[in-house]
Amino acid sequence: MENRIFKLLQEKGPLTGAELSEYLDADKLELWRACMASPRLEVRRIGRRYLRLDRRITGYSRLSPSILREFLTYSVVAPRDGSTALDARARAISGRIHAVTREKSSLAYSVISALVERSDDPFIIKEQACFILAGDIVYSMAHDVPRPERSTGRLVQGSDVDLVVVVDEYFPEEARRRLDERIFKEKYRLLTTPHLREELDYVVKDLNRVREQLRFDSFRPMVACKIMQEGTFLYGSESLFSRIKEMLFESGVAERLKRMEAEAEAFRAQAEELLLQADIAVTRKDHLDLFYPTEESEEFE
Repeated sequence: MENRIFKLLQEKGPLTGAELSEYLDADKLELWRACMASPRLEVRRIGRRYLRLDRRITGYSRLSPSILREFLTYSVVAPRDGSTALDARARAISGRIHAVTREKSSLAYSVISALVERSDDPFIIKEQACFILAGDIVYSMAHDVPRPERSTGRLVQGSDVDLVVVVDEYFPEEARRRLDERIFKEKYRLLTTPHLREELDYVVKDLNRVREQLRFDSFRPMVACKIMQEGTFLYGSESLFSRIKEMLFESGVAERLKRMEAEAEAFRAQAEELLLQADIAVTRKDHLDLFYPTEESEEFE
């Protein structure tokens, strides 16, 4: 496998893990192992890693992207010969990732701002609700690799748009219901419009629900807090957004999430070592959950 990879790279130049997989039609785990273990190959990681919660892991803490997604989408492989070609390819891919991130962020803003302006009560929404972006986008790690959407199986354009909408204690219940309905219609439109095919995952909740989740006492509240902690302001009330961030800090949840990210980094190092060293048949039988991605969707169900 190593020789096949090396020969291909000499012919084609630096390639992503996905491109190697396509050219060689090889088992992805074997391909990753060969690239990572070879003294003749350099694997350049692009972007960053961040915390993701996974029920299957003791303590729930793991990193995103998964080892597989990181290899396929966010890594470039080249012969270890000091060539500048690897640097150039890595810069080009990084530039594309940032461009996709900007496009998805801009789409989210245009959809939400237009939705609010068309509503019967735009002033109430702007003053008493905030729209928070989360997920790949906030880490400048969005990708456009086609993948099936969970509920319909329709192919969508890579990373989804994760959106948390929080309303304050005085937001009218009927207005909240109408807001939820409008966002759901936009979700369907984005998913079914052929030239868009974007997945919007969202949740609408109030501050009382946020306070309950800050107890941080089971998996689902932990996921919700993690998403709010990483989230960035998109639209609506900036003062409400700041209030939520203060609640995360004052409750101690922000610090707990910071410790969980450190635990996830240690877990990733151990997982990579195990996947590289263990017998591949044993790995396929017992350890594939360390290699493949996990969905963190419970906050949006």
